[in-house]
Amino acid sequence: MLVHLSKNETVLKGEIVGIFDIERSTLSQDTRNFLKQMQNDLKTVSLCDDIPKAFVLCDNIYTDRVYITQISPESLVKRANKSLSDQEQE
Repeated sequence: MLVHLSKNETVLKGEIVGIFDIERSTLSQDTRNFLKQMQNDLKTVSLCDDIPKAFVLCDNIYTDRVYITQISPESLVKRANKSLSDQEQE
């Protein structure tokens, strides 16, 4: 099942490792270092025109990637859960 992240970007639900509130999680130096390393490795995709609210860590067979989005983490979690419940109903 696909989860829409923003700007016509979707990922498979099974590839999502975590959905994180960018403001809260970047209080940690470890998280800031991780995001900086992902950016240096060109594994970051910015989907923002405005202030970012969340980042989504994804992992698949080929690579890991961080998507930075202006959609709230709560909305992203609802989308992921809705996608899962829609699939169960089919």
